[in-house]
Amino acid sequence: MNEIGVCIVTRKSKDEVLACLVSLYKETSALDLDVVVVDNNSQDGTVEDIRLKFPTVNLILNNDNLGFSRAVNQGLKMLNARYYLLLNPDATILDGSIQNLIQFMDKTPQAGICVPKVLNSDGTLQYQCRRGEARPLEVFSYFLGLSRLFPNDPRFTGYLLDHLDNDVINEVKAVSGSCMMIRRDVVGQIGYLDERYFAYQEDTDYCFHARQAGWKVYYVPVAEVIHSGGKGGSKADPYFGVYQWHRSYYLYYRKNLARDYPFWFHPFYYLAMLIKMLINLMVLLLSREKVVGTRKPS
Repeated sequence: MNEIGVCIVTRKSKDEVLACLVSLYKETSALDLDVVVVDNNSQDGTVEDIRLKFPTVNLILNNDNLGFSRAVNQGLKMLNARYYLLLNPDATILDGSIQNLIQFMDKTPQAGICVPKVLNSDGTLQYQCRRGEARPLEVFSYFLGLSRLFPNDPRFTGYLLDHLDNDVINEVKAVSGSCMMIRRDVVGQIGYLDERYFAYQEDTDYCFHARQAGWKVYYVPVAEVIHSGGKGGSKADPYFGVYQWHRSYYLYYRKNLARDYPFWFHPFYYLAMLIKMLINLMVLLLSREKVVGTRKPS
């Protein structure tokens, strides 16, 4: 059994994943490491370059774009480690971060999942790395701008937890799959990602069920990574990405939260998601840069 198994899913992100692997191996040279890259039919030379430059990486080659959740599960099933790390191909590991996460998990047995401080390319915090449960009030407060108007009020900052100290370890409801460490026992207890999520919200869903099983989820800023965001994947298929982004919120609400709200609220929430999707598709159509989800600083 390895100390850590890393799963990276790629789609048309050759330059990013090669840079990611360079940083990963540089920062984990002292660790017992196993890496699997699952390629969702990139056809951009990704596979050939990985074979040439990183011959020890395990490769899974899909003949179609199977989505993030299904591809992650393929990778996890190939790994055998104490801790699993889901890592986006456009992420860069900074000094000692993986070791710091492992040390935190070793010292915190109730921690089932954790995430480092995830930074944008300009060094600012990527607030999406630690989140709430994506309940309707949290989602509406975020997208209506209330969280920006009242950044220190937990009533309105529940989605991205803006009120938290960015430099302090905190227990949170959910974290981003861009660099998510999962304890082996969690996978053994609750299984793998829900493949009904093609992409997006699968990380929040997984954290939700880990917490239901008694595990805790943590934001651990003593470790840092840079996540460019929007490279490959969704950028390669932006309109499909917008659809899947909104569909994931519908699935997440229906699966995990709908029982907590009256029946008359459900169509209102679904309609709001539909209207938002149509607006985003129109904005995407008119914009030069095709970005799915929240635009990240460069």
